[in-house]
Amino acid sequence: MIELKNSVQLDKMRSAGRILGQLLEQLGAEVRPGITTQALDEIAERFIRQQGGQPAFKGYRGFPATICASVNEEVVHGIPSDRRLKAGDIVGLDVGAIVEGYYADAARTFPVGEISREARDLIATTEAALNAGIRQARPGNRLGDISHAIQAVAEEGGYAIVRDFVGHGIGTRLHEPPEVPNYGEPGRGPVLEAGWVLAIEPMVNLGGAAVEVLPDGWTAVAKDGKISAHFEQTVAVTPQGPEILTECPKKKPYK
Repeated sequence: MIELKNSVQLDKMRSAGRILGQLLEQLGAEVRPGITTQALDEIAERFIRQQGGQPAFKGYRGFPATICASVNEEVVHGIPSDRRLKAGDIVGLDVGAIVEGYYADAARTFPVGEISREARDLIATTEAALNAGIRQARPGNRLGDISHAIQAVAEEGGYAIVRDFVGHGIGTRLHEPPEVPNYGEPGRGPVLEAGWVLAIEPMVNLGGAAVEVLPDGWTAVAKDGKISAHFEQTVAVTPQGPEILTECPKKKPYK
């Protein structure tokens, strides 16, 4: 069952989302050659707690860190470590926060120093695919309209959509119904209603769509070893249209 959020609940999710929007801006300024993903994780945990939130990922199903840090061919769920980022890398940073029992979830992929044109284009297309999906998050549309919009942008760019992992509803739990695939047919699936809150998160690969999980049980990588990008926003479906809760600063409903 898909839970509709009221104005009080949405305000709590806005608070959690605002923390993440600000945090990702700060992490983006810290991403540079030589920094470790563990250092980024420490920055993230400290910031979330200073802002009155709790890290949503740390301890979730045994995950050991505040952020997921996925480098190059790592698609999602990379575990922070003493690995130092190098110029030319790309790194996807995924993070969640809890405020008064309500969750928000967001991710961005950042360049590390100067990166290739190929990598820049992949990042830009993945973000554009996310934004195309967000534009469909309106009452009366169907869930498949979001999925199809994401898939169309990614595949028109010549990229592959990861199908093993999907977006999700979010609220008092990190993962709630419905699942939000990043592929599908328009006009299919349940009708969106005001009060839905969705974590929309395309994962787009330069090569093929196939992924595998490493022996650590978390890190998912592109099987062909080619780079992958990941963007995510927590989005409320409102009568006025989609509202991104994880922007920095929080913006008006997305037009």
